This record gives sequence, C-alpha cells and structure tokens, in this order.
Amino acid sequence: MSRFDQAKMLMRVKKIQKELANHIITVEKGEGAVRVEINGEQKIKKIHIDPEYIDLEDIGELERWVEDAVKEAIQESQKVAAEKMQPMMGALGNLGL
Repeated sequence: MSRFDQAKMLMRVKKIQKELANHIITVEKGEGAVRVEINGEQKIKKIHIDPEYIDLEDIGELERWVEDAVKEAIQESQKVAAEKMQPMMGALGNLGL
C-alpha cells in the first residue's frame, strides 16, 4: 500500500472517529425514570434521573435501571462503532494490522 493510500486511510479513520464522538445514543429505562446518553466512542455523556419516577423505598430498582441502561448503551455504542469501522477492516488487514 502506498503512502498516499495510507494517508487516505488515516483520514478516513479520523473522520470515523469524529463521527463516533458526535454520535449520541440514548437509552431509557423505567419508563423514562433513567436516561443514559453515550457517544459512539463509548463515553458516557450524561445520566439523567427523573425524580418523579423514583420510589425512595426501592433504591434497588433505581440501581437496576441505571445499570441496565448503561449496559445497553455500551452495547449499542459498540454496535455503532463496529458498523462504522467495518469497511476499514479489510484495508487495515492489508497493512498487516
């Protein structure tokens, strides 16, 4: 692979990284009680808890909603990243990576 092709590939990878950083995935649990926002780079941007839906007598339920929302958000962000990187995988293989 020529240096020109490598430079083009690097530019495409950087473009995909920027797209992933800007791609926000939102997951809600507990009928909107908990909302997790994560980007395509798997960085949590925000966790919102709506106090109207929270039963202080059952904090365990809130903890489960937060845990489930974070797990699902991470899975979704991994799926988005894999889909965006799929076209690059063959080209990276040509570089011996």
